[in-house]
Amino acid sequence: MNPQRLPLSGVRVLDLSRVLAGPMCAQALGDLGAEVIKIEHPGRGDDTRDWGIRVGARNTSYFNSANRNKQSVGVDLQKPEGQRLVLELAKKCDVVIQNFKFGGIARLGLDYESIKAVNPGIVYCSITGYRTDGPEAARPGYDLLVQGEAGLMALNGEEGQGPLKFGVAAVDMFTGMYSAQAILAALFDRQRGGEGRHIEMALYDCGLMITAYYGMEALLMGHDMPKFGNAHPSIVPYGVFDAADGPLVITVGNNTQFQRFCTEVIERPDLAGDERFATNMGRSQNRHQLLPELRAELARRPRELLLSRLQAAGIPCGEVLGLLEALQSPRATEAGLVAEMPNPETESGRVQVLAPPYRIDGQRLPVRAAPPLLSQDTEQVLGGLLGLDAQAIAALRQDGVL
Repeated sequence: MNPQRLPLSGVRVLDLSRVLAGPMCAQALGDLGAEVIKIEHPGRGDDTRDWGIRVGARNTSYFNSANRNKQSVGVDLQKPEGQRLVLELAKKCDVVIQNFKFGGIARLGLDYESIKAVNPGIVYCSITGYRTDGPEAARPGYDLLVQGEAGLMALNGEEGQGPLKFGVAAVDMFTGMYSAQAILAALFDRQRGGEGRHIEMALYDCGLMITAYYGMEALLMGHDMPKFGNAHPSIVPYGVFDAADGPLVITVGNNTQFQRFCTEVIERPDLAGDERFATNMGRSQNRHQLLPELRAELARRPRELLLSRLQAAGIPCGEVLGLLEALQSPRATEAGLVAEMPNPETESGRVQVLAPPYRIDGQRLPVRAAPPLLSQDTEQVLGGLLGLDAQAIAALRQDGVL
């Protein structure tokens, strides 16, 4: 795909965020073709440059997961001259993303009203822990806190197990994606009316939305749903099962599939003819009688045989892979989901990053730039956008602004 034809080509984003929700939002816009300028402290950089496994001198696995297709500019926002530089950059941008603690961005003079005064068309996205007009506005927001407070931990794990968080920072990631959606909507609306917008996204609000159909069922029933682990709360059989030599996923979605599952896969026509299991509602109500029978039959057969029979019967199924297995699988490799980019720190080295999930006009959107080294684009951006020459940049470095 021609980089000039990327959907957001020509859109410039100023990313003042750090850690995960904001950077994920900015990365999504970068994946879609926007020019993303990430502002980092010139000494320590984004907090996530110190999280996870080290990749080179200043990058990490965590940082690299949320910062592809960006430029890094090192500016100390605690210095007035640093604030002035960033305000000047904001004049030349279409979007600003920030997730400072409550009141922090206003003290820097980089809040929505300040930037709107110099750039009326700005689409400004503020990401906070809780809504800014509520009693908890000043509380810091963290993914784990919200997973607990929004009831998400109550959904995970097996029956009888205590609260369990998601394996990834799901609230941060969903908030980033919801924020990117809102920004795209605001950019679209700006084309029609010419006005900028102030978007406010709260981790708590987004976390509650993730409860989805579980949340709706809790409201309807007046109590929490029981935990089902890898099983489905209302479809049976549907979940992870152990074959003789490894786990697999089986998803029997309707009554016809269940008939075929019993007769063609596990060779138990008696279960297919049992009135208790004739409908999904019946199977769900009698799951404690049915599932032990199914598990025993599946455990006697090798996974490859079961997968072959399930596929022949038209029943959705698949292996359960380890994470590294999945990343290195032919499915992921052929789809181009793991990209190798030149390592900015070495002449011949390579760095692996996950590729964007978006496919447009038959092509996956490219990784145009590996996650940047700290401050690697400072001279290019400040020189190109603000017209600062080498002497001016050197003076700013001498003063500790850059």
